[in-house]
Amino acid sequence: MIESNVHAAARQEAPDKKLFWGCFVALVTTSFGFILRALTLPQWGEEFNLTNTQIGEIAGVGLWPFAISIVLFSLIIDRIGYKNAMIFAFVCHLSSAILTFFATGYWSLYIATLVVALGNGTVEAVTNPVVATMFPREKTKWLNMLHAGWPAGLVLGGILALMLGAETSWKLKMILILLPTLLYGIMMFTRRFPVNERVKAGVSYLAMLKEVGVGGALIVTALVVFQLGSIFGWSTVTNVGITLAIVALFGFYVRSIGQPVFILLNLLMIPLAITELGTDSWISDLMAPEMQNIGIQAGWILVYTSAIMAVLRLFAGSIIHRISPLGLLAVCSATAFLGLLLLSVSTGAMVLVAATVFALGKTFFWPTILGVVAERFPKGGALTLNITGGVGMIAAGVIGAVILGFAQDKTIDKNISAYDAANSTALHSTFATEEKTSIFGDYQALNTAKLAEAAPEVQQTVETIRNGARKEALQTVAIFPVIMFAGFIFLMLYYRARGGYKVVVLQDESKAVAVQ
Repeated sequence: MIESNVHAAARQEAPDKKLFWGCFVALVTTSFGFILRALTLPQWGEEFNLTNTQIGEIAGVGLWPFAISIVLFSLIIDRIGYKNAMIFAFVCHLSSAILTFFATGYWSLYIATLVVALGNGTVEAVTNPVVATMFPREKTKWLNMLHAGWPAGLVLGGILALMLGAETSWKLKMILILLPTLLYGIMMFTRRFPVNERVKAGVSYLAMLKEVGVGGALIVTALVVFQLGSIFGWSTVTNVGITLAIVALFGFYVRSIGQPVFILLNLLMIPLAITELGTDSWISDLMAPEMQNIGIQAGWILVYTSAIMAVLRLFAGSIIHRISPLGLLAVCSATAFLGLLLLSVSTGAMVLVAATVFALGKTFFWPTILGVVAERFPKGGALTLNITGGVGMIAAGVIGAVILGFAQDKTIDKNISAYDAANSTALHSTFATEEKTSIFGDYQALNTAKLAEAAPEVQQTVETIRNGARKEALQTVAIFPVIMFAGFIFLMLYYRARGGYKVVVLQDESKAVAVQ
């Protein structure tokens, strides 16, 4: 009887495929901005004399504010409505394009990138629960198809920017984000959005919060507060105090530790996001020397790996039917580890082979872990689903994008000092900046303005050292998929001991049924 009622409900409310494709284009918009920034970051660095760490901070602010908007909107989205949230996202994308066009330096670029990140977070706060609600029995499949929009946007935006050529102003390239922005506005604002499955099933707001619990709140609150603390100069004691105060108030209200597996999945989302998005933020710049050696613009490596991801995600359904979501995540973790190691040592055409391996590894990461959360914790509604995405984005921004820049600066600094000691030169004292501070500690970077005035043979020496540091940075990231592999294997064993992984389908009055 329960099963027949579920099937009857599914027949009565056929999914709105036009709304799905509107969500798809909105997600394309978020990655349009991502790749346009990734391709223009080196130009910003040269034009505004930015350090690698500062460039990483700008890349990072394109990611971590996502968590703020996605979590805040998830708390209130069932009250304000999906369409109103999408209007906010549309305004953010539009205004960010204008602010970026008129940027004059580090802070103006930082603010413009922050605004687009808020819009991107809102898009995910809407599209993930909308698609999960429309396809309650095939969430992992359709979330993978939805998130094919991310690499598809990387491909389309990358091709447009690269076809304009290196000589074209970065301002013109950045304004391209208006193309998908206007399109998703036209497609989505005429559609009728569904009621979230949690609301439809009668699961209370408090029950939703209990799924997250103190454990889930602690993870996302700590990430947000510590990032804000790095911006406003708060001490560690202040950061910890604010975090504990917010979590204590939340815990007093919900009186729940949260779902243990949900908490573990959020912890695993941190290395997952660093591996995928943190690397993507830098990959064009990191592999630029090797790509130039084979006569290809560096940006094409991100376009190439994204094209692989887009195709595979669109056909994810047939793959997921053959392997469980957790098994797929474990296999992808091992493959991504191998891909990163290969990228760090490959030369010539082997770079493309290594990039292919890495692309195969990262393809199913993001949408599949969201699918697992949506399938196992539907009572959490938009909140559990979007907190997971928020934790990933803020981890990629706070840790992933910055750690790659920091690793380069530290390695360059170390290698230049070693070169000076071996060759009795004074490159470090001549071209190193004053000591700077990041969330990973103090560092010294190259003063690119001074280096530009140096003799050609000196520039070549420093550039050789710099290129080696770029590839070494990928070895720093390779530890993260190893952590993920261990975590997903553990979860596979956990569910096997309890009868196997099952999809939870909500019914009425907070009741749920698990189906194979």
